[in-house]
Amino acid sequence: MQKKRTFAASILHTTEMTDSIKLSLPHMGGSEQHWINEAFRTGWVVPLGPNVDEFERLLGEYIGAPGRVVALSAGTAALHLGLVMLGVGKGDEVICQSFTFSASANPILYQGASPVFVGSESYTWNMDPAALDACIADRVRLTGRKPKAIIPVHLYGMPVKMDEIMEVAQKWDIPALEDAAEALGSEYKGKKCGSFGRYGALSFNGNKIITTSGGGALVCPDEQSAARVKFYATQARENRPYYYHEVVGYNYRMSNVCAGIGIGQMEVLPERVERRRAIHALYTELLASVPGVKVMQNPSAAYDSNFWLSTILIDPTLGRTPDEVRLALAAEDIETRLLWRPMHMQPVFADAPYYSAGGVEERLFDHGLCLPSGSVLTDQQVERTADAIRRALQ
Repeated sequence: MQKKRTFAASILHTTEMTDSIKLSLPHMGGSEQHWINEAFRTGWVVPLGPNVDEFERLLGEYIGAPGRVVALSAGTAALHLGLVMLGVGKGDEVICQSFTFSASANPILYQGASPVFVGSESYTWNMDPAALDACIADRVRLTGRKPKAIIPVHLYGMPVKMDEIMEVAQKWDIPALEDAAEALGSEYKGKKCGSFGRYGALSFNGNKIITTSGGGALVCPDEQSAARVKFYATQARENRPYYYHEVVGYNYRMSNVCAGIGIGQMEVLPERVERRRAIHALYTELLASVPGVKVMQNPSAAYDSNFWLSTILIDPTLGRTPDEVRLALAAEDIETRLLWRPMHMQPVFADAPYYSAGGVEERLFDHGLCLPSGSVLTDQQVERTADAIRRALQ
């Protein structure tokens, strides 16, 4: 009888035994299976459990928020509960970075609130502090009320100008809910992304730096807030001998099985971050001689991106669009992705107010491309991708 491969071996087999180059595949460390087996052995095949507790502890130590991290079912759930904790409700406005994935903005609608989008600056590609300040002033003038929260996003792992964003937030006394879904391991001025705002959301989706299959976490300001988040995430059941509910709750807690994967992933997180940075450095070297191609870089020593995805801008004078390059690479079995289409350009948000910072994010969408960046990639696969880009632009 053929011996069954372990979970980790199956993943490694999938990623190593193919000529296909994917954008960002999960990368197992080896001990995940142990923690999954432990969940089965002890019968904790449920939301909550010792694996969840340990995963939260490890995350808290890593982020610099001990006792203040709550493991959840998704990064979107983390953003949603962050808004719940900030008291966002029907009739409120929430400012969100336009240049992001829709999961940053969708939870605003979950709460019956209205998104207001702010454009990006070209330095980091993230929310422009000056545009944010102007946006708040205008919303107060038009509505007579301040927006209830601000959602800056560390796009592709690049930290936001958090000092300036927080300065604006404090000026207007509006809390920030950091979307650090793509930025686990990134630092701004030596501090981990996800720990600047009142709350910070993390994601462990299958394509992130580390994965729990699906999953996320919310970084909270104190242990009392974390306890309240756990309450909301477990259907808001009051402490009585029967089911009793005074507020709406959610089924958002992370599975103990998934948290076991997370524990194994935390053991290799520093290696995964360093490998993504090494892949970015290799792209920078290989594409330096390609005219009209610019690899996004840390703007200064204050920024230390995890480079979750390495990204490039393609000069339009080359006569090839990013989508044409994407299709050319797809023909060679290399997966790339266009940059996020800004939220103010999405039909579902067509009626939302938008405050431009000069149309930076629209130009980025028109000229940018995400490259294969998963830590499972070999140097040879990165070189093959760079060669394919060079051919596509010739």
